[in-house]
Amino acid sequence: MNEVPARSKRRTVGRARLLAGGVVALVTAVASVAMATLAHADLSGPPGTTLKAAAERSGRYFGAAMGGDRLNDSGFLTIANREFDMMTAVNEMKPDATQPNRGQFDFRAGDAIYNWATQRGMKVRGHTLAWHAQQPRFWGSLNGSALRTAMIDHINGVMGHYRGKLYAWDVVNEAFAENGSRRSSNLQSTGNDWIEAAFRAARAADPGVQLCYNDYNIENRTYGKTQGVYHMIKDFKARGVPIDCVGLQTHFTGGSSLPGNFQQTLSSFAALGVDVALTEVDVTNASSSQYQGLTQACMNVPRCVGITTWGVRDSDSWRGNENPLLFDRNSNPKAAYTSVLNALNAASTTVPGTSTPSGSTSPSTPNDPGQPGVCTATYRSAGSWGGGFQGEVTVSNNGSTTLNGWTVRMTLAGGQTIVNVWNGANTGSTGTVSVRNAAYNGSLGANASTSFGFLANGSTSTAPGDISCTSP
Repeated sequence: MNEVPARSKRRTVGRARLLAGGVVALVTAVASVAMATLAHADLSGPPGTTLKAAAERSGRYFGAAMGGDRLNDSGFLTIANREFDMMTAVNEMKPDATQPNRGQFDFRAGDAIYNWATQRGMKVRGHTLAWHAQQPRFWGSLNGSALRTAMIDHINGVMGHYRGKLYAWDVVNEAFAENGSRRSSNLQSTGNDWIEAAFRAARAADPGVQLCYNDYNIENRTYGKTQGVYHMIKDFKARGVPIDCVGLQTHFTGGSSLPGNFQQTLSSFAALGVDVALTEVDVTNASSSQYQGLTQACMNVPRCVGITTWGVRDSDSWRGNENPLLFDRNSNPKAAYTSVLNALNAASTTVPGTSTPSGSTSPSTPNDPGQPGVCTATYRSAGSWGGGFQGEVTVSNNGSTTLNGWTVRMTLAGGQTIVNVWNGANTGSTGTVSVRNAAYNGSLGANASTSFGFLANGSTSTAPGDISCTSP
């Protein structure tokens, strides 16, 4: 095995090594469902001209990782705002950053990234809650039940702060060894059920967020580590342990090229009843064929919900000397960018509609369905918790010609306040609220639909009333 070059602690991603042998390069290879897809499929629409717009055509997202040091980097911010609709904090939501001292949580760095992203209509993935690395310093003096309690307390504290705000959490990160056994760590020493305990605590702490297991070197279906993770997920689903997603980090370097069975790997995980996501993508020298292949594989698997690159430009990467990202140090897109954009636009499968517990609907009254320029809006609950809820509104064109632009009006119950909207722009946050289309989802062909989602605070999850949809 080839060892990964040492990195500074604050830039670490946390894998001990990358799989270097036994994988065949193939340049032509290609809970619940996600809380809410970013857009319903409209594969008949015009191609997207940015990564996020192209991904959203099939209901997927395209994200990036962002460190706090990039909040003042205009080059990074310009690209991130233009190209991405999902953001992951590099280090700022990890255990050592969020709980530097026992019982003393610090969310300032994580909140800065969260606020920047959500103010621009992005969703946020939380990374990570329980891991063998970058732990709170005091965990080093604990073991057994005391460490297990500290882990659960940490999950409760962090998820309590971000409850109802995030798209997903990497609940457990990198818990398997290369041979498929559990990695030796202080958390593993608390008992083999520690991962299950983490997921059960996470679900209790935030009923509405997607819960993911995240790891590297699990891209090859036949590899020992992949098999170890696969059998854990299969066991969890069989026993009702709450898990919604598997994150494949997808670091391809040196000999660990895109495996020929990568799409099969994604499909096999998805067949267990979980979403799959490519969570930390980077590729040595930004190989266009490998970027195209990994993107195409995701597009071919309906439950592959999105792709995240670990950084934006080569200068942002922990592997910067390998130039592994889609933009160069001067913020210029590479050939690999075009290959990814084309693969996203060529998607032939869409992310399935979300399934939610106790969903409620409140359809609008159609205005002469079948006539030109007619839209309807239908609401459903996408989850609720004490103090808030998530909703999704599907906007449909029931007319016979293309609908160009739409606005949904709805009335919130007393005490409810919208705190975040995606795939639309809202006017007002209490009482009667209007949400108009985003730049990329306003054009709907006959019988086509799209959706927007929102998070709201309030003591009740009562569905909005008086929902109506109008078009120019």
